[in-house]
Amino acid sequence: MLLEIRLYGRGGQGIVTAAELIVNAVLREGKWGQSTPYFGAERRGATVSATVRISDSPVLIHGQSSDPDVVAVFESNLMKTMDVTAGLKEGGLLILNASHAPESPDGKFRVLTVDATKIALNNGLVISGFPFVNASMVGAVIRATGVASLESALQATADTWKGEVGEKNCSALRTAYDLALLDVTRTI
Repeated sequence: MLLEIRLYGRGGQGIVTAAELIVNAVLREGKWGQSTPYFGAERRGATVSATVRISDSPVLIHGQSSDPDVVAVFESNLMKTMDVTAGLKEGGLLILNASHAPESPDGKFRVLTVDATKIALNNGLVISGFPFVNASMVGAVIRATGVASLESALQATADTWKGEVGEKNCSALRTAYDLALLDVTRTI
C-alpha cells in the first residue's frame, strides 16, 4: 500500500506543518510516512506544495509526487492560476478549502469541500489577519482518506502546539473531521 497526497497552498498557511502532522499521525499507528516540501521564493503568499507518502512498509521514493491519489488545496484561488489536479489519478480525491465544489464537466475526480477558512476564523486561528487553515485541512484529509484515526491526528496536533494554541488547532481539526463526514463527496 502506498498512498500519495499532494498539498497546495500559500506560504504562511502551514502547508509544511500540515504535511508533518499527517505523517506524525500515521506514524503513531505503526505505518510509514514521509513529507517532502517544495517552495520557491520563501515569503508569505508564495505558492507552496508538499508531498505526503504513507505506506505499510518503508517509503523509498523521495521528492514530489507526479501522480498523487489525493490533492488537498488550502487556497482555492490557486485553481485559477495553476492546474492543481495535474497528475491526479483518475477517480482520485480533490479536497478543497471552499464553501462549495467547483463545476467541471470532465468527471475524473471525486471532490470534497470543507470551509477550512471559516473553521479557522471560528477558532481564532488568525495571525496578522491571515487565517491558519492547516489543522482544519488535516482534519478533512484524515477523515476523507482514513489514513489515521482522529485520536492520532489530535495527539500529533497537541504535540505540535501547546496551551491555548494547541487547543484551538485541535478544535479546528476535530470540526473539519466531523464536517467532512457531512459533506457530500461528488464527482466532477
